[in-house]
Amino acid sequence: FLDDCRLQKERRLAVIFAHVKNGVEFPDPEHTYVDETVVIGRGTRVFPGVRLEGTTVIGENCLIGDGCRIENSAIGAETQIRISHILDSHIGNRCNIGPFAYVRPGCRIGDGVKIGDFVEVKNSVIGEGTKVPHLTYVGDADLGSGINLGCGVIFVNYDGSVKHRSTVGDGAFVGCNTNLISPVTVGENAYIAAGSTITRDVPPGALAVARARQENVPGWVEKRGLLKKK
Repeated sequence: FLDDCRLQKERRLAVIFAHVKNGVEFPDPEHTYVDETVVIGRGTRVFPGVRLEGTTVIGENCLIGDGCRIENSAIGAETQIRISHILDSHIGNRCNIGPFAYVRPGCRIGDGVKIGDFVEVKNSVIGEGTKVPHLTYVGDADLGSGINLGCGVIFVNYDGSVKHRSTVGDGAFVGCNTNLISPVTVGENAYIAAGSTITRDVPPGALAVARARQENVPGWVEKRGLLKKK
């Protein structure tokens, strides 16, 4: 058993050092795992705790930060990925992924896209320059370029039996805590007010507001005997 472990370690380090000769940097090769089938471009830095698996191809001058797992995926040049999982997907050039992003199979992400912290993307296309900064689920969707998705946006793609697909046009702005009930289309340059639940298509350039009107009841807390004494 110990001999097998030693041989596996030697083979693993041999793969890493071959990449080092080609201009790839590994700050801690002892704790980095790269399959023999992986291709890595010159100038890329691969930090400890990373697993690069299968047919993965990493472009030049990338940063693959601690704790990433990338499997059967293509990563464009100058892209930075931190503490994230990317499976069976294509990431463009100059993207910023993570920390704690999860890119599931079937995704095609264009150049200059931001996929921020605690964002999950599944079977979706995201156009150039679109930003998905944090706490968002994009499932079975086609997003154009230059879109901004606020915090807490959810593509509600599953009705209990069938997965549905939605589309968001170029330049759209989707406010925080919006639910997009698929299938739905948001037109180019449309705006969706924060807290909306969208069940119908939004025309290009329109503002969609889909939430209950706020009502304030004066003195309600004291009348109910809930006022806290100081």
